[in-house]
Amino acid sequence: MSDFIEHCLGRVVALQVRLYACQARLADCTDPEALHDLRITLRQLRSLLRPLRGLPAVDALEEGAAVLGRLSGPLRDREVLTAELERLGLAHLAPIDEAQRAAGYVALAYSVELAGLMLLLDGWPGNWRDAARQGQLSDVKKRIRRRLRRQQRQLARALRDPAHDRHRLRLLIKRVRYGAETYPAQSRLDKAARQRLKRAQSALGDWHDHVQWLAQAEALPSLQPCLDAWRRAEQAAESRADEVLLALYGDFPG
Repeated sequence: MSDFIEHCLGRVVALQVRLYACQARLADCTDPEALHDLRITLRQLRSLLRPLRGLPAVDALEEGAAVLGRLSGPLRDREVLTAELERLGLAHLAPIDEAQRAAGYVALAYSVELAGLMLLLDGWPGNWRDAARQGQLSDVKKRIRRRLRRQQRQLARALRDPAHDRHRLRLLIKRVRYGAETYPAQSRLDKAARQRLKRAQSALGDWHDHVQWLAQAEALPSLQPCLDAWRRAEQAAESRADEVLLALYGDFPG
């Protein structure tokens, strides 16, 4: 196998090792960063696999990571909400308590979805080496460059859409940023451009969090004391997000 193909194989195996560690930490319920680290590892795995879609064993593995990401999302949202309430000195308003959060971590650690992803990862080295021997990976670098370029064109068009959807822009920016961090040579985005993507993602993430919190506060009477503060913060976050999005125009010309 080429050095690049071997490198891709090794990165997936390293991410599997990290997932095992995250699983153990979640089951133990003593590490407040375990869920966040699990989701970062899933994000890195999906960023590695997304430009390889269509190759043997890639689609099932990428979908398995996506399913686990969706399953763990609500748990992470509750963590972020709890941290915000603690920051406001209103931790007692949290919709779930510590015991309920711990039960969620344990359920995720022993979930069918995580077990299924681990099985797929077990089969990855053999499938990847078979594909290499059969010549199915001969143009893998070209495939990655083409897929990353397509993502960048999608982002360029979305940035210039007068009726742009900030939720969709946030997802496009995440994909382009993580793809560039995973495959810097193939993305052809320099470090400064990647930093601007990171700032834009952070600003849109702050706005997105406040949108979610407002929706919950409007539905849950216990959170209504936060409504006014969150409305003001959401408007400020929206303005900041629009400002940092302008900085991306030069990196992604239409």
